[in-house]
Amino acid sequence: MEEHQVQSNQSSQKDIFSHIPSRQAFWLGFIAAILCLGTLGFIILGSQLLKGESLAFGGSVNAAIDDSDLPVDDTEDTIPAGAVPVVTADDHIRGDVNAPITIIEYSDFECPFCSQFHPTMQQVMTDYDGQVRWIFRHFPLSFHPDALPAANAAECAGEQGRFWEYGDALFENQTSLGDELYEKLAVDLKINTTQFNTCLSSNKFKSKIETQAQEGGAAGVSGTPGSFIIGEDGSAIPIRGALPYSSIKAAIDELL
Repeated sequence: MEEHQVQSNQSSQKDIFSHIPSRQAFWLGFIAAILCLGTLGFIILGSQLLKGESLAFGGSVNAAIDDSDLPVDDTEDTIPAGAVPVVTADDHIRGDVNAPITIIEYSDFECPFCSQFHPTMQQVMTDYDGQVRWIFRHFPLSFHPDALPAANAAECAGEQGRFWEYGDALFENQTSLGDELYEKLAVDLKINTTQFNTCLSSNKFKSKIETQAQEGGAAGVSGTPGSFIIGEDGSAIPIRGALPYSSIKAAIDELL
């Protein structure tokens, strides 16, 4: 009885397909194949989007992850000397310019984790006075609309010798970034406002900021804050994210 029922079902299926014209069957198969390929494509695309990748400002640097949304506590192995752009007279240097240890930080004034990491670096400069110099470079992320204007404002202040004070104030007032704040900070720091506003409105340092971001990406920076602790021999320890003071201290002590 069961065998008869199976044979009957198979016969019924054959009867169904036998009634579909060959031309129609071809197109049905073709459409089914396209749908399968489309589904596979969406799966692959979705997997890439879920990685959270996004280009840093300028579009030509490596994919950048906004570490302000991803708390990271990670140090990597030492990378070869020369992998990070050398310090030049165009850099902003905090501390003894001849200090044996250099920390180069690629940062974004709108990134909350950069704001969290800033006091850590300030503590480093206090505790390692004369032993560490701090270099601040820009890495504005494309999805932070105030990052580039804030960086330009800091550079305009730096043009008058007040980069570090202005940068400190930007992080302290991170939730209020905008032209009104930039102009207020210039007044508070007794910066020449006419020169400052002209610099600000012309985006004078846009090219410098974008170049720093591109060079940081080429050196391996993939998010903010992204830093390098560099010893006297030029070898660098990459620091990804807003590490606590204890981790930074351990890396500095290792190089010292």
